[in-house]
Amino acid sequence: MFLESTATALPPHRYTQPDCLEALRATPILDGLKPRSKALLGKVLSNGVSGIQSRHFCVPEIAPVVTRDAQELNEFFEREAPVLAGNALVKAMEKAGIEAADLDALFICTCTGYLCPGVTSHVAEKLGMRSTAYMQDLVGLGCGAAIPMLRSAEGFLASHPGAKVATVAVEVCSAAFYADDDPGVLISLCLFGDGAAAAIWSNEAGPGKWQAGHFTTVHRPEQREKIRFVNAGGKLRNQLDKAVPGLAAEAVEELYAQRQGEPDRVLAHSGGRDVIDALEAVLPFTLTETREVLGECGNMSSPSVMFAMDRALARENGDKRWWLTAFGAGFAAHACEMWR
Repeated sequence: MFLESTATALPPHRYTQPDCLEALRATPILDGLKPRSKALLGKVLSNGVSGIQSRHFCVPEIAPVVTRDAQELNEFFEREAPVLAGNALVKAMEKAGIEAADLDALFICTCTGYLCPGVTSHVAEKLGMRSTAYMQDLVGLGCGAAIPMLRSAEGFLASHPGAKVATVAVEVCSAAFYADDDPGVLISLCLFGDGAAAAIWSNEAGPGKWQAGHFTTVHRPEQREKIRFVNAGGKLRNQLDKAVPGLAAEAVEELYAQRQGEPDRVLAHSGGRDVIDALEAVLPFTLTETREVLGECGNMSSPSVMFAMDRALARENGDKRWWLTAFGAGFAAHACEMWR
């Protein structure tokens, strides 16, 4: 399949890591943590060790999020996810020179909330898509979801010549914030931000167009408990083990060995500083765009790899082939290649 355009969207509310620390200090949640937990938050959020300078959230004040109950968080996700996804998609359609009525299918992935019908229904209504357009929501694939979503879009395009397809990765990570004394939970609170990335695809070749394909996946369910959401009183609680950087590097190295061409650039999910360090130790590349996305936006979960791709596209660097990878809950890792 061939790329027509990409676009990203961030919420208007930007916070530095020290801003987040000050906000948390104003909540009763922090008062209930053990001294060791408070010290961990202070270390990660105050001195830049996370590799993150800022994050964006869908709320003007981040402090109340950690004190909301499950119902409030669900309503927050239902309100904000379609808006954020729609903003990214509108920009992508404008770049491609098409309107919502021109789209034959819409694929949206998310893991930070649950709607039935899914986010696609809300976005399609908001933007005025045709009632006959195909909708598919991919839920529960975690941070690695964007690449399986592209694989689904490729399948649709293969059986529908001439179609135009939109893909959107959207996460309202602030709707899944949780706080307790578990180190993995606290690190998650320090890493994640909100964002959305959209792309328009077709099966029409053209001069200079990027083509995507050669999808690969590795799934290790025996490692599922190392990184996953669990239900905690109706809230999403991120379970994050310290072994995740090593698991990610091992899986990505296995996928990279299956590549069909030699890439000029690798674009990866910005899981965190330690994750990027582990990936660079097994790949013959410096993950420039991935680090930049982490620094400016934090870990946005599924949109992150698409943010890195959008940044690379804007640089017009003369590259001919890229290798993309994303990974997360499952434990699963995915990859694809892009070339022109």
